[in-house]
Amino acid sequence: MRLTTRTNLAMRTLMFCAVNPGRVVRKHEVAEACNASENHLAQVIHHLAQRGFLKTVRGRAGGLKLGRAMDDIRVGEVFRVFESNLPFTECMDSTENRCPLVSCCRLKCALSEALDAFYATLDRMTLRDMVQGNGELEGLLKVA
Repeated sequence: MRLTTRTNLAMRTLMFCAVNPGRVVRKHEVAEACNASENHLAQVIHHLAQRGFLKTVRGRAGGLKLGRAMDDIRVGEVFRVFESNLPFTECMDSTENRCPLVSCCRLKCALSEALDAFYATLDRMTLRDMVQGNGELEGLLKVA
């Protein structure tokens, strides 16, 4: 399994905002700290803001900040927002499935169960769990 760049950038952005509480951060600060393209990051920020994970502030003093408390942002929810529209395998895609084994293959059930366990694990974790007590992360992402 491999996460999309968008999911990875979403978590990096949320962690960046979390270690800079009470501060409106700029997109270019996030991009620089997270080694990301500002254009790609803009799409991710827009999606996070649409879902209420972030608040964006327009204007000269604009930027972004967390839209919810860290304890209210579940990692599994963030992953679902960015990953759930991509089927894990061809047989899990109801419109593009051309697998000839679909009627008798047990792999789909095993993969479904594994994905459920994956998301269940991530659902137990909050953004706070990712950043609290993580001094090294704070050192990398804290704006001076």
